[in-house]
Amino acid sequence: MQDYSVQLRKYMPAPAAPIISRWINDSGCVFRISRSRTSKFGDYRPPYAENGHRISVNHNLNPYAFLITTVHEFAHLKTWNAHKSRVKPHGAEWKNNFRQLMLPFVQSGTFPDDIQRAVITYLNNPAASSCTDLQLFRVLKRYDAENNLAHTVEQLPENTIFTLKNGRVFQKREKIRKRYRCIEVKTQRVYLFSPIAEVTVLADKTTDSTTY
Repeated sequence: MQDYSVQLRKYMPAPAAPIISRWINDSGCVFRISRSRTSKFGDYRPPYAENGHRISVNHNLNPYAFLITTVHEFAHLKTWNAHKSRVKPHGAEWKNNFRQLMLPFVQSGTFPDDIQRAVITYLNNPAASSCTDLQLFRVLKRYDAENNLAHTVEQLPENTIFTLKNGRVFQKREKIRKRYRCIEVKTQRVYLFSPIAEVTVLADKTTDSTTY
């Protein structure tokens, strides 16, 4: 049995590393530290052909987000072992497994108080991704390495001009229910952005006009 604790401590809270190391060994999964992916924090792939279980988690998550994402993916593994593909990916079976796997970390005080409270609330109804729970996402963001260029849409004053990683430029407008109406500068098309979408402000530029 291989001990992965030393490597795992670089990415997650140290007390959690031996537990995750044991999960990797017991499940026989290939656990990979992935490059940054904007579309997802982690990924689970079930056994296929000659391949066994495979889990990957983004390397640039803060330790608490990394741990929660890891538990999320192992809940998929546990659900697949019990039900194969006969149940929904984030259905009741996955939710129950996620809650059970999170318990050792909640009960042992692995998380700071603010994350602990947010996690307990989140466990009432776990979602497909922790970033879809606004309260948990906001609390986890407090522990990210400081990045003065990164903002979330909800932090920006109305009319701020911002850009996405793909270079597209938008202007923030008013909030509509849970999302913000934003106008793409080049096409004048309207898009609805999540409050926690990460963007880069163009020199803190704002304008009171929607004509470009």
